[in-house]
Amino acid sequence: MKKFKISEEWLIVIIGFIILALAVIFPTHVPKMLNVKTLNTIGGWVDALYIFIFLLIIIYGSALVLRKSVKGVFLSFLVIFALTLLAQLCASIPFCKEYGLEAVLFAVFFGLIISNCFKTPKWLKPAIQSEFYIKIGIVCLGATVLFGEVMKSGAYGLAQALIVVLSVWYFAFWISRKRFGVDDEMATMLASSVSICGVSAAIATCGTIKGNEKKLSYVISLVMVIAIPMLYIMPLLAKWILPLLFDDPSVIAQVGGAWMGGTIDTTAAVAASGGLLGEEAGETAVIVKASQNVLIGVAAFFISLYWSLRNKQGVEKVSARVIWDRFPKFVVGMIIASVVFSIWFSGKFDIDGITGSYKSLAKGFQGIFFSIAFVCIGLETRFKEIFSKENRKSLKAFLTAQSFNIIITFIVACILFGILKPLLG
Repeated sequence: MKKFKISEEWLIVIIGFIILALAVIFPTHVPKMLNVKTLNTIGGWVDALYIFIFLLIIIYGSALVLRKSVKGVFLSFLVIFALTLLAQLCASIPFCKEYGLEAVLFAVFFGLIISNCFKTPKWLKPAIQSEFYIKIGIVCLGATVLFGEVMKSGAYGLAQALIVVLSVWYFAFWISRKRFGVDDEMATMLASSVSICGVSAAIATCGTIKGNEKKLSYVISLVMVIAIPMLYIMPLLAKWILPLLFDDPSVIAQVGGAWMGGTIDTTAAVAASGGLLGEEAGETAVIVKASQNVLIGVAAFFISLYWSLRNKQGVEKVSARVIWDRFPKFVVGMIIASVVFSIWFSGKFDIDGITGSYKSLAKGFQGIFFSIAFVCIGLETRFKEIFSKENRKSLKAFLTAQSFNIIITFIVACILFGILKPLLG
């Protein structure tokens, strides 16, 4: 192990591929996913135990490869897993089902209660790795987005991504500097997070400009907190506004999904939010978000070039290697998973009288990792720090830029997915 070295990004891709491979090789032996309906039976609890052990093996194995400490991980993850089960239980209540209150909402809510009312205890922190869980979930998510569907909407998604990223990034940077007096470092990270894809873009930008880690941490928290209400407010707005503009349910779903994918700043939240509008809207939302993710490397190149021209010290030399290093590898994994499952595993299986689809198995794993990640996001977020006086300018700049993003993306989505796509076929 001392001679073996691998980055966390590539390790996440490998883990995602192993999970999907197991689902394909042993489709009938995959435990039923976190489902409280099965917990009234011994078999249901056994399945939950299998899932817990499987996830624990992933965490311990990853720590071993990355040479991280595993002290306190077991108890920490046990509590996080229990909160995830509790979130599933709350989401299964008839009232919550009727109003679309998903498990991810309760997952974040429980985490926020602990972190803000009692403060997250030290012993609960070892297994809190929200980005790690989200990225594995995104690789699994790739297997649920079939390649034919991606190609069908990919050109429109990429066109929207280019228009939105360019306009929103410039506006966010300009408004942050000129109107709110935010420093260049913070303004650059805020602009990237709002316009491209939230956390991943902020991390890539910080690395490119050699930014301050404390500022990056604030941007990540801000992205997560704002994404939570948007996750539910955006679908409600879409259900209210879009039927007034379009008659075709398919067009409404695609415009709504494109709007979600272009405005909500985390891929997990995009998938959850789009899913509230239906399966077609969810797939369109993920396609659009994936199109924006593709632009992270391009953005890193131009940001690096811009900062180099401003004679900033310590900035990496502009090169193709810089672009590749900054490109999120979990997006590569997601694309590969999508292609592989589209070509070989797009249908259903029927083994020993048991039927199902590989897509549903992948979706189950994706749901597990997303739910766990949202619990961790809540546990990591402190409202006191986000709304503190010293961060007020950055907060106002982010909210202003996000408001602009919502408006411009809505217009672009309506034109591309509501008018051009139906017209051109």
